[in-house]
Amino acid sequence: MSPTMFVGRVVLPAIGLVVAVSMTWQSMRTITARNEVPTLHAPTNRAAHSPGRIIAEGRVVAYPGAEVTIGTEVLGTIISMPACEKGAVRKGDLLVELRADDVKASLREAHFRLIEAETGLRLMRARIQLDKILPALNGRTPQSADNRLDEHAAALARRDAAKAAVDRLEAEAAKYRIAAPIDGVVTSRQVDPGETVTPGSALVTIVDLTRLRVQAEIDEFDIAGIALSARATITAEGYNGRHWQGQVEEIADTVVARQTRPEDPGRPADTRVLRVQVAFRESNPLKLGQHVEVDIASEARDP
Repeated sequence: MSPTMFVGRVVLPAIGLVVAVSMTWQSMRTITARNEVPTLHAPTNRAAHSPGRIIAEGRVVAYPGAEVTIGTEVLGTIISMPACEKGAVRKGDLLVELRADDVKASLREAHFRLIEAETGLRLMRARIQLDKILPALNGRTPQSADNRLDEHAAALARRDAAKAAVDRLEAEAAKYRIAAPIDGVVTSRQVDPGETVTPGSALVTIVDLTRLRVQAEIDEFDIAGIALSARATITAEGYNGRHWQGQVEEIADTVVARQTRPEDPGRPADTRVLRVQVAFRESNPLKLGQHVEVDIASEARDP
């Protein structure tokens, strides 16, 4: 048999057989792999696997009155701003000072007018006393002071009007010096020295970081199991399994739209929720606004 015939009758059919076997083997592997892929089930609410527990997501918030955004009532230019971000402040500390040259000048003028009015009132009272004393020293009957009453009333009115002007201008000047209303930490500063601000502009935000709690959002189907004073366990990502104890201290009266975006993809984001406030029962390192998960003992398990 010639080499050409050998190749055509033996080699080529052998190669074709090998290729066919190889392709068949690959097809069988693919089919087997597909059959072995586990079925992926949509994640379910973990609360369903924890009888007597309610799992909710929420965030760390400040108590009412513990987070304050300070604004301004007047138009002015900032000339001083001692408040700086992350800086601690005490109630009454100066945060922002606005330029108030005109108001200060008017206040000084009002003080001088008040001094003048008080001096005139004292002179009028001295004259009334003299009208009573001098006739007696000369052996005459003291004159009636009726003729001085109108002058005294006018002097008294001038004094009161001057004092009212001072009070009004002091109140106006106080609006240009903005002080901290609470103890806390400056978490944000919205303006800088040199800027001109308008009435209603936000200047700084102060938070009392010692007064924080968790605002959790309970799914509608878990509402029946929630109760005041229920124990809660709070966890947050990044803390290596650490947890902190809490207690339900406030339950809202209305169901609202979800505000916190769920971290669990199995939990729908368009459901309505009941907001529950959870107080910390121990110190913790959690930050304002941090996302947390709350495991609450339901009323069914812990009445």
